[in-house]
Amino acid sequence: MQAVTSTQLLRSVQQLKRYYARCFSGLLERTGLSMREMDVVLFLTNNPSFDTARDVTELRGLAKSQVSAAVEVLVKRGLLRRTADLLDRRVVRLALTETGAALGQQARAVQSACVESLFSGLTAAEAAQFQALLEKVLSGAQTQLEEGTDT
Repeated sequence: MQAVTSTQLLRSVQQLKRYYARCFSGLLERTGLSMREMDVVLFLTNNPSFDTARDVTELRGLAKSQVSAAVEVLVKRGLLRRTADLLDRRVVRLALTETGAALGQQARAVQSACVESLFSGLTAAEAAQFQALLEKVLSGAQTQLEEGTDT
């Protein structure tokens, strides 16, 4: 079996990113939001128990400056509100407004359609196998990152 080259792997990741962004082009155009801002809306929609900018930064892998800028735009647009944590005033909680939550549901529908389209050529068994293999590869990458191993 021929091993996947780093070039193939990186090209695949970039191609998936471009495809994903294209799926959202209509919604972004209608709302006037950037993909980064939509990423924050989607993160908060899909992960209701993670509600700080730090959560978005760490779990979504976005730069702190990008998340801060996106949060600022979303607050100004009335899609997001910030509130101080009752137990630790240094922590700022993020919550989608009613309008933001409605947008989050629209974005979730786009996200689902995007993934469904991507996997439409696979059988259920192939999709499950792909997901299992991807999780195994990503787990290996995470282990390498945690161990600080250079390969």
